[in-house]
Amino acid sequence: MKKKRIIPCLDVKEGRTVKGVHFLGLKDAGDPVELAKKYSDQGADELVFLDITATVEGRTATWEMVEKTAARVDIPFTMGGGISTVEDVGEALDHGVDKVVINSAVVRQPDLIDQVAKKYGSSRLVVGIDARPDENDWWVYVSGGRTKTTNRLVDWAKEVESRGAGEILFTSMEHDGTKAGFALEILQRLKSTVGIPLIASGGAGKKEDFLELFQQNAADAGLAASIFHYDEVSIPELKKYLRNHGISFEN
Repeated sequence: MKKKRIIPCLDVKEGRTVKGVHFLGLKDAGDPVELAKKYSDQGADELVFLDITATVEGRTATWEMVEKTAARVDIPFTMGGGISTVEDVGEALDHGVDKVVINSAVVRQPDLIDQVAKKYGSSRLVVGIDARPDENDWWVYVSGGRTKTTNRLVDWAKEVESRGAGEILFTSMEHDGTKAGFALEILQRLKSTVGIPLIASGGAGKKEDFLELFQQNAADAGLAASIFHYDEVSIPELKKYLRNHGISFEN
């Protein structure tokens, strides 16, 4: 089995880390810069920072906050929110980001994936996909989960890979914030469909959820937020538990 990754996620709004359920009911979870440092020190394999209202508000990310966060971590730092042009990607990299997540902008302009991959390489590009089931299939949503598109999840994942994305960050909107476990069935379907790394997001509530995710090889990385933010499970505790069950990690 390939080495897996544990990735804490900072959903940032107005300079604070927040977390909700099904993308709604956001509650304060702390200072993103301090949380980033904590997770880096605890041995997270990577960190994801999402400026969750940038796209909806029609702006780029708060670069000062991004730069401060990047300066406090010594693990790969991935950032998304408000990235809508090749120039935005360059700006992110200039502020200390290792990889960018692009979601809504590439649904509206798919060839942006090709452009970013050509200029900066696929290894710099993570395509975020938010989806939920409806009418016997899974459909892609944009604008922070506010708008349903005509894109079917699996078809879009295939196109994303073919255009040059290096990874997919998939969030099940049905599972987001529920702590009821990852969306294993659709994750396994995605994992068997695409050849690029798949990050699973939405539903992590306990150590066993990550074990199930990795033992079933449903994803290459497990991303979570609230269980780490509120100290329900610590990263060292989680990784020790998983190592005891035969899972190995990049960090």
